[in-house]
Amino acid sequence: MFIQRHLEQTIRNATAAFPVVLVTGPRQVGKTTLLRTIALAERTYVTLDNPAIRELAVNDPALFLQRYQPPLIIDEIQYAPQLLPYIKMHVDEQRRKGDFWLIGSQMFHLMKNVGESLAGRVAIIPMQGLSHAELQGLSADVYRTDEQALLAKVHEAKKMTVREVFARILKGSMPALYETEQDVELYYASYVNSYLQRDIRELTQVGDELAFLRFMTACAARTGQLLNYAELAKDVGVSAPTAKQWLSIMVSSGIVVLIEPYFNNALKRIVKSPRLYFMDTGLCAWLSRWTNADALEVSAMSGAFFETYVVSEIYKSYLNAGKRPPLFYYRDTDGKEIDLIIEQNDVLHPIEMKKTGAPKANAIRHFSALEKTGKTLGAGHVICVADDLLPIDRQNWIVPVWLI
Repeated sequence: MFIQRHLEQTIRNATAAFPVVLVTGPRQVGKTTLLRTIALAERTYVTLDNPAIRELAVNDPALFLQRYQPPLIIDEIQYAPQLLPYIKMHVDEQRRKGDFWLIGSQMFHLMKNVGESLAGRVAIIPMQGLSHAELQGLSADVYRTDEQALLAKVHEAKKMTVREVFARILKGSMPALYETEQDVELYYASYVNSYLQRDIRELTQVGDELAFLRFMTACAARTGQLLNYAELAKDVGVSAPTAKQWLSIMVSSGIVVLIEPYFNNALKRIVKSPRLYFMDTGLCAWLSRWTNADALEVSAMSGAFFETYVVSEIYKSYLNAGKRPPLFYYRDTDGKEIDLIIEQNDVLHPIEMKKTGAPKANAIRHFSALEKTGKTLGAGHVICVADDLLPIDRQNWIVPVWLI
């Protein structure tokens, strides 16, 4: 089943503006498929997974670029950072846009080399798994908070039941799971094994793969929660600095994201720890040992998984548009909390996420805490499993999760 990816136009725009385009992200999210689909037969494709080609790229980069000439797609570029200075020399000499499309699955070592070698010459485009909008065939756009955009989307989107939402959460967003029917548990077991063996062992200094797997599992149990390195380290039996290093690997890999607290000088008593979210709820569920969507829906973790799903979808909508997600959260020492804040043009849009079909009006009671920031308080949303889009008041809306 072919699914149109919203990132396609962003890649085309970057190709017209930069000599090098680097698409990054976790394994198996569709990076190679997307670029080869866009390129058709107009570009040579070469992967550094091939040992002979990788050896050439590492040991004789100049000869590699004689053999494989632009326009070119180079897959798994992280295995041969030695190529980057030679790519720089080529683009500086030829001065052509879009000569190189690079694909990198893991970025914890590659980014330093890219920054040093290709600064000002490369567009770096993060990619994640399939979004809800892509799966439904909806138009590409960032998550919109304005009333007219929501009303227009009501006529496009397909309604989903709570059961369907949690089935989607359990399945996750990996394209392979939507192309053919397959065992979800087996897929994620193989995925994690590949991630640990190919990336963690080959590209990092992590010596204990089993300890790192326990660390990933501990992170999955805390999705949607405040990040506490000491607790994570204690659970896994490693030091706090090791926990911090390992989490940075997961962030660089695109496995998790950290949402920072919203801060300005007017806010004096806010909690300053970031919140941790998995970008693929299917992977998070597998690590947490959930195998049944109905059981997950009624579990104590259902709210955290619902929130993780919503945050990841909103986050992906910005990535797919080629924009940095302007996402924050709010929590102060008095216990006032707002799950998510979208900041756009000095306007703050507060968002609550509730796994309920009928959220109460007091769900927006903490939105007013943002008034003391001095910024304009825009439309607020309560994203939930309601059947329809409904106003709470003149500024705030109940938004069904199938509209994100």
